Amino acid sequence: MYVVFLCRKFYHSVKQIYLILTLAFINIAAFAQSGHIKGKISSADGQPAAFVTVGLKDTRKGAVTTEEGVFVLRNIKPGQYVLIISCTGTKTLHTPVTVVADQTADVSLSLEATSAQLNEIVVEGNRTRTINKRPVSIGKLPVAAIDLPQGVAVIGHEVLEEQQVQRLSDVVKNVNGVYMASTRAGTQEAFNARGYSFSSSNMFKNGARVNSGVMPEMSSLEKVEVLKGSAAILYGNVSPGAVLNMVTKQPSFSFGGEVNVRAGSFGLLKPAFDVYGPLSSKVAYRINGTFETTDSYRDKVHSKRYYVNPSLLFKLNERTTLLVQGDYLKHDFTPDFGIGSLDNTRIADVPRNSFFGTPWQYAHTQQSSAGAAIKHQLNDNWSLNGTLTYQRYSRDYYAVERIQADANGKWARPLNRAFNSENYYLAQVDLTGKFRTGGLEHNVLAGVDGDRYYTKAFSYNQPTIYDTINILHPELYTARTDVPDASRIKSVTTPINRFGVYVQDLIRINSKLNFLAGVRFSYLQNEAPTTLDMKTNTTSQTKAKYDHAFSPRLGLVYKPIESTALFISYANSFTPNNGLDIDSNALKPSVIDQYEAGIKNDFLGGKLSVNVTAYQIRNNNYAQTSPFQKDGVTPNNNANLKALIGKTLSRGVEVDIAGHPLPGLDVIAGYSYNNITIESTSGVTGGAVEGERLVGNPNHTGNASVFYTLQQSKLKGLKLGVGYYYIGQRFAGWNNTINQTQKYNRLISVPGFSTLDVSAGYSFKRFGVMAKVSNITNTYNYYVHENYSINPIPPTAFTGTVSYKF
Repeated sequence: MYVVFLCRKFYHSVKQIYLILTLAFINIAAFAQSGHIKGKISSADGQPAAFVTVGLKDTRKGAVTTEEGVFVLRNIKPGQYVLIISCTGTKTLHTPVTVVADQTADVSLSLEATSAQLNEIVVEGNRTRTINKRPVSIGKLPVAAIDLPQGVAVIGHEVLEEQQVQRLSDVVKNVNGVYMASTRAGTQEAFNARGYSFSSSNMFKNGARVNSGVMPEMSSLEKVEVLKGSAAILYGNVSPGAVLNMVTKQPSFSFGGEVNVRAGSFGLLKPAFDVYGPLSSKVAYRINGTFETTDSYRDKVHSKRYYVNPSLLFKLNERTTLLVQGDYLKHDFTPDFGIGSLDNTRIADVPRNSFFGTPWQYAHTQQSSAGAAIKHQLNDNWSLNGTLTYQRYSRDYYAVERIQADANGKWARPLNRAFNSENYYLAQVDLTGKFRTGGLEHNVLAGVDGDRYYTKAFSYNQPTIYDTINILHPELYTARTDVPDASRIKSVTTPINRFGVYVQDLIRINSKLNFLAGVRFSYLQNEAPTTLDMKTNTTSQTKAKYDHAFSPRLGLVYKPIESTALFISYANSFTPNNGLDIDSNALKPSVIDQYEAGIKNDFLGGKLSVNVTAYQIRNNNYAQTSPFQKDGVTPNNNANLKALIGKTLSRGVEVDIAGHPLPGLDVIAGYSYNNITIESTSGVTGGAVEGERLVGNPNHTGNASVFYTLQQSKLKGLKLGVGYYYIGQRFAGWNNTINQTQKYNRLISVPGFSTLDVSAGYSFKRFGVMAKVSNITNTYNYYVHENYSINPIPPTAFTGTVSYKF
């Protein structure tokens, strides 16, 4: 009966997609009495000219070129017309074009400016295409962000270069409502959005999920996109709040590249290269890579990274392209659990550089991926995109950890040896298209995706306790320095399969009103984990777990004027809760309701965007790592042992500001307020205390980045910048629970803090130099994971980059 039920659900989902596609192809015939104009605009040196305005004289038809320099004008009556191609800072072009019924006129034009000159125009702030008017690939539909009923943030490569970002946390500082919650042992950066943890399910690279156990490389990125609110219909079983997609640099059919060297405080040295160009008229390549070595403001902490990212682009024909790409990252570093807590109630008052690990402990992580993405334009209105991706991740780890000392600083150092790996496979196909039914214009997305995780984790027979030290008085004990023997005794293999089918329609009712509706069916299969006892060479299995759900989405966008959009939306999503409770029972999944409303505005003729969003997210079954084992006293160090704490309610407001209000001036700023609390513990045994704020989440965050490039002086090309970041007071530790055995308050209050960065740079012809002093006020604060990994933020530091572009 269960199989029959699933088959019926799947049948109805496929039937919906079939009906939509049937309507689409029927309505294509309606365009037989009109023609289309399709073209590509290039710079003088052959590079695609993005964000160029294209208009049709004496009509209201117009478009802006994509980042590939492509534009399309649809449904034009047959006749003679004049195309007007304009971009601030370049000569306007007037080109005659003939439109024939049921045909597409192809146009290829070149501007007089080179790509370098166009980039300079962008820096001068005269680009009229705002963040609201640009389509974002993370939304999967080729529509502008202003037409989507949810918040979107895009951090482009110009910002990444200006700010000399090293880690993803440097990028996220530009996105309000998203913040780094912790850096557990310095092994990974954990992010929250609107109160909820990202987890690895919410992190993507080029549209494919990536394991969050490694810190991704920033030098290869073209941009970072953040889709706030619900993304369950597009990406399946994601946590609420937001999803983040890292887009790597793509091949180009014109030759170019860059070499640079970055150096800075604490022994930072990072040479990098990026080379791209054509192999033939049909094949282009790109390869970039870097090596990074650095010490730390923390004693005995070191890091070394290797990264390479090759890619090939094939023009199979005029309508089809194939992108093949891969990357490899190797990161060797010292696990660092920071300065620790005392008596599980307060942060230890010790110097920022105090290191309480061993001199030999290590973490070796590797991540590699290979993928292919094909794009095929079926006709002027319909396109088909397919992706295949394989990823492998592994971590080899041995260290003392979980710094939890008693009130006097005495700490018995726990020891942990681990090795885990993950193989991940993804396949997805998306069909997008436009058609009309009467006076309604439909922009449809239909797709199918499936992925498979195959994880393996080993256990070792290392000693549980390494030795005892005192973190307040190191002279009281002599610390061990030897490496204990550890051999594998057990492995656990866990296969996970996921499948989804979805359809979404963005309906343009008229020039002022858009309506979005869609639904996704998700099916999740956690196959029975297999445990191998290496001592006896015997295997055992636990029960398999199956979950499925429908995730609907509705939204409305109203544009009273072209530069302003008001929107409201509702989405329901489904998130599985992995792991077991303290009684070894599987956890129930979470069903999440999200409501969002906002306004998107473009001011100063499109030079500045100011967006405001309000939201409410309710998770009916929130799970977090159990702080203790079943006895309620012994600290838990098993991340798969979870506890349900009840329903959570997240409410907040966000303000996003971005643009180029004056020539040479780039601005990104924002503020967010979020209040996420335990709403109800009804039906949960030993649930959390109602009304308590969820750990790890500040009420307030703020950010501002202002860069100005001199335009008219002998110092033309000189760039000055200031970056400000604020994160408010939040709680570490664990939320208190009803009838807990601990007599103390398990919440640890962490004060808010601000940091200030200043930057300066200069560009001359092909050479450039950029310098930054970060945390110039030497603010001292912490990122805290639960109550045992308390990592001080970096002190004042210098970073400089010298580059040459060719």
